[in-house]
Amino acid sequence: MVASHYENISTPDGTFEAYCALPDGDGPWPGVVLFQEIFGINDNMRWLADRAAGAGFLALVPDMFWRLEPRFERKDESGLGDAMNIVMQFDQAAAMVDMQATFTHLIGMTACDGNVGSVGFCLGGALSFGFAATVRVDGHGPDAMVSYYGSAVNDLLGMADQIQCPMLFHYGTNDAFIPTENIDQVEAVVAGRPDVGFYRYDAGHAFSNADAPSMYVEAAATQAWARTLDFLGAHLRS
Repeated sequence: MVASHYENISTPDGTFEAYCALPDGDGPWPGVVLFQEIFGINDNMRWLADRAAGAGFLALVPDMFWRLEPRFERKDESGLGDAMNIVMQFDQAAAMVDMQATFTHLIGMTACDGNVGSVGFCLGGALSFGFAATVRVDGHGPDAMVSYYGSAVNDLLGMADQIQCPMLFHYGTNDAFIPTENIDQVEAVVAGRPDVGFYRYDAGHAFSNADAPSMYVEAAATQAWARTLDFLGAHLRS
């Protein structure tokens, strides 16, 4: 039985919350940070965190919009206008501060065994990439990074050499928000590196969002999630 609550994470600018899901039984467990889509920490993100916990990972979903609207949450396409409005105000530099605080907090939790990976979706796909590139505690960074259709990953490719951990990418071949050439560019940058997985699915953007019926593609979501859990298990469990 998965248990859940909200953790309080401190930064120099204030405190924000993160949804936390814990596996059943006795820890410590490997930790996974899940980064939200533009809809905030909604039912879909909590469901994914609970599923990660059910697979034996301590899951933490930081509220990356807390500086603009704490606990901002929209369910699906009906909230797209609100979500796009808040994304336009999103401060990437402040996000880096919050990601470092999240990593430091998770590493310090007694329930975490010190191994940490990240998984992000859409906006979160780029945040996951940036997380792996930048966050460090005593010189040690994340142990695995997963990015689902990260719409801004291309803007961060200059950081690719800073990522020292294995990487996994999921994209849809029919993504209306990410041109094929952008996906090709990401693949070219990581090609040839060890421990990198790169998959394309017959799906569009946000195909893993079970709360958005017009976007969700169950077959692709199921396959990508299975690959994600296998990848995390291989790199986070000693």
